[in-house]
Amino acid sequence: MKYIGVIAAGCLIAAASGVPARAQWGNEWPPPAPPSRDIFPGGRFTFCTVAYYSVRAEALGFGWNTDYPDSGYNFMRRLAELTTIDITRERNGEPHQVVVQLTDPELFQYPHIFMSDVGTAEFNDEEVAALRQYLLRGGFLHVDDFWGDFAWRNWAYEMSKVFPPDEYPIRDIPLDHPIFHIVFDVKEVPQVPSIQYWRGTQDGTTSERGEDSREPHFRGIWDKNGRLMVVMSHNTDIADGWEKEGEEEEYFREFSVKRSYPLGVNIVAYSMTH
Repeated sequence: MKYIGVIAAGCLIAAASGVPARAQWGNEWPPPAPPSRDIFPGGRFTFCTVAYYSVRAEALGFGWNTDYPDSGYNFMRRLAELTTIDITRERNGEPHQVVVQLTDPELFQYPHIFMSDVGTAEFNDEEVAALRQYLLRGGFLHVDDFWGDFAWRNWAYEMSKVFPPDEYPIRDIPLDHPIFHIVFDVKEVPQVPSIQYWRGTQDGTTSERGEDSREPHFRGIWDKNGRLMVVMSHNTDIADGWEKEGEEEEYFREFSVKRSYPLGVNIVAYSMTH
């Protein structure tokens, strides 16, 4: 197992408070050497959001651009602060992210893609074929922010068009899987509510659909060689912890720091090294 060089997890609060990540090394300079570049396919990480067509609406959802663009921008910035992974940047130094459709040839330039609110999605035959080819050729997909049984069944049906479940079953990813521990030690599947839902509750509940979304899930699809191709964070909104990190300190500390960034960083570190 190859591990990403990482600043101590406790520095996330300091980094997000504006303290330069380098300061966490105290007087030690230079910091430890980064890992070999050959473990980073493509050289640098680009947050790539997939745009798709929605055929239904979900409360607090906006289709493909749910949590876009701030979630990707903030995530790339924190990824660069908290690990040795390089990110693509604009000429002014700010993170550079992209949006693609599944049928765009550019899709294959990005080894890691992200989709949000996928319980509303529907893929046509061309998109199904493109996504299947992308994943079997080594691509990695993370889907997030879909809640309840109906949204799950809709997404599972769309993925069954990409990968027949008798050949490529969807399975729960166990907590002892390396994806939970490659950088941060994540001990449970975190449930992150949208900040809008969190503001509207008085009892601290995090399940946006009540009993129907009480338990968060982290599930995957593996290829025939045992490579994890797709991860699905269901009944949780990991990306809202990235998008809304600067809106309220309590939400930031409880959800961004403790839940969203640790799992998100682990997912990217794992996908870039496997």
